[in-house]
Amino acid sequence: MQAHELFRYFRMPELGDFRQYVRTLPTNTLMGFGAFAALTTFWYATRPKALKPPCDLSMQSVEVEGSDGARRSTVLDSDEPLSFFYDDVTTLYETFQRGIHVSNNGPCLGFRKPDQPYEWISYKEVEDKAECVGSALIQKGYRPSPDQYFGIFAQNRPEWVIIEQGCYTYSMVVVPLYDTLGNEAITYIINKAELSLVFVDKPDKAELMLESVANKLIPVLKTIVIMDPFDKDLLERGKNHGIEIMSMKALEDLGRANRRKPKPPSPDDLALICFTSGTTGNPKGALITHQNVVSDCSGFVKATEKVVSPCQDDILISFLPLAHMFERVVECVMLCHGAKIGFFQGDIRLLMDDLKMLQPTIFPVVPRLLNRMFDKIFGQANTTMKRWILDFASKRKEAELRSGIIRNNSLWDRIIFNKIQASLGGKVRLMVTGAAPVSATVLTFLRSALGCQFYEGYGQTECTAGCSLTVPGDWTAGHVGAPMPCCHIKLVDVEEMNYLAAKGEGEICVKGPNVFKGYLKDPAKTAEALDKDGWLHTGDIGKWLPNGTLKIIDRKKHIFKLAQGEYIAPEKIENIYQRSEPVAQVFVHGESLQAFLIAIVVPDVEVLCPWAKKKGISGTYEELCRNKDVKKGILEDLVRLGKEAGLKPFEQVKGIALHMELFTVENGLLTPTLKAKRPELRKYFRSQIDELYSTIKI
Repeated sequence: MQAHELFRYFRMPELGDFRQYVRTLPTNTLMGFGAFAALTTFWYATRPKALKPPCDLSMQSVEVEGSDGARRSTVLDSDEPLSFFYDDVTTLYETFQRGIHVSNNGPCLGFRKPDQPYEWISYKEVEDKAECVGSALIQKGYRPSPDQYFGIFAQNRPEWVIIEQGCYTYSMVVVPLYDTLGNEAITYIINKAELSLVFVDKPDKAELMLESVANKLIPVLKTIVIMDPFDKDLLERGKNHGIEIMSMKALEDLGRANRRKPKPPSPDDLALICFTSGTTGNPKGALITHQNVVSDCSGFVKATEKVVSPCQDDILISFLPLAHMFERVVECVMLCHGAKIGFFQGDIRLLMDDLKMLQPTIFPVVPRLLNRMFDKIFGQANTTMKRWILDFASKRKEAELRSGIIRNNSLWDRIIFNKIQASLGGKVRLMVTGAAPVSATVLTFLRSALGCQFYEGYGQTECTAGCSLTVPGDWTAGHVGAPMPCCHIKLVDVEEMNYLAAKGEGEICVKGPNVFKGYLKDPAKTAEALDKDGWLHTGDIGKWLPNGTLKIIDRKKHIFKLAQGEYIAPEKIENIYQRSEPVAQVFVHGESLQAFLIAIVVPDVEVLCPWAKKKGISGTYEELCRNKDVKKGILEDLVRLGKEAGLKPFEQVKGIALHMELFTVENGLLTPTLKAKRPELRKYFRSQIDELYSTIKI
């Protein structure tokens, strides 16, 4: 066949031929073609696009030259850590001044009464009230100086921020106090920081402090300022003990009548003393400067530049304790960008109602809340079909996550996840979690279900909340991201646990402008935390992953030896065991005179009964907790999980006791950041521990 014949044979049909062919097609076929074309056009126009990462996700951190293995964020253009993102924002006073300007004096702080909408105080009103508070303190004889400390003992509310800004306006220092520390610790802090004036939200807190004064426990205290109304009896009681009781309004009025010119701080000045709850001993007062806080905020802004871009239209829900640095840093970022902060009513049980009313765009959370959300969602999927649909929909969204796509307008969002999103107000675009580890399963599912940018961070009070953060576009779980732009991170050898920096494992150490200056009046503890080169030793064990992200794999602080000389890291074992379906909490314990481990296990009250039923065991939660077969079944499941995770035989528990009540902050077994208070747990369960060791024979 010649070339021209081949061409004629394979030639494209002419337009007339095509029209003739179309005329022969049935109407329903033509409609199908039309629908397909329309759907294809719609898909191309609305197809999801992956968020553009700020760096190569396969290399999120690089080694700093001549630093002995320290790594930095690849978001940075140089090896120098970032101190300030904005040239005119170097202190918390300047942070708020920028907020006033960029918000155009918009709404700043919001609060609500039961069943009422939010009421708002403008940026200028907050500035005015803050100057009145600061002026009043000076009028009462206090110095506008960073060696002048004031306590705040209150839940999150507008007055908290007003007092804080009042102190910063005149270079003074804030010392947060919080209920869950306990009365003994609060007394300790007041004396340690020599707080002669403390702000409280409610009269009952003032009464508690008066009792301590009466018992001569806090001789330094002279004045209590109360935010809520109080009766004259309290005023008289204060006088009887030599304590001045004032209302917040009276203090503001005093300042308004005696207005002073602001005396702003410098970046190196102390801003607040944040007492860490700690798992042992008295709280330690971390000295946090203005530069510490602003640099940490700047690190977040730089890491998420162009993809988060906080602005005056953003609304933050404030419910995590302002006494902790995580919430402090988040609110600092909001105030710097002229955003709104809406406070919850003070009752965590009403948080969902507050969310629906406020409709926040920014929602910082902790793993405990995420776990509750996850459990509630799957608890409502109470049939096999509902669970299958929920799992199928989340897997479709997870596939998009792996491609870097975050959205809340897919088919699955509209038919499956819209109610979940609406329960948070329907407008959340950014979530951040920190303070404790979060399960990869929970994080991945909620990233899919909520359809918003969802970051996980890692840090501690001593590095002003954060030192690492997941990078925009990397929505994989199981790590805590790369070093934040405000610091360097290195790993150092922990030889007794066989973690070596040469293998990319070791204790996490942090250095940068976000690292604190030491502990208040405690050089010994300061020397333990900060080495001579300024590196903060966190006590956590990390591992560098191939893409330059950091994974937390263990904890150094609570290691102990068994009788045969083997080192044990109980928190690592607990994290593995807590994956067990019927288990809510685990406390792993060992002693230097014993050769094996035991554990106290709190079964999950919602899961235990159906789990036991599958094994042919019935009864109430209380009955099952006393059932030997249930205990045996849970122990077998723990050992199975341990084997799968590669635990050595000496790391596996040999016996367990079941306990029906959760470890909580309220019963003194958890810190306010939900870490186990191991000495208290040992003391609380001493009888069960002794019984297990006396009855188990190996």
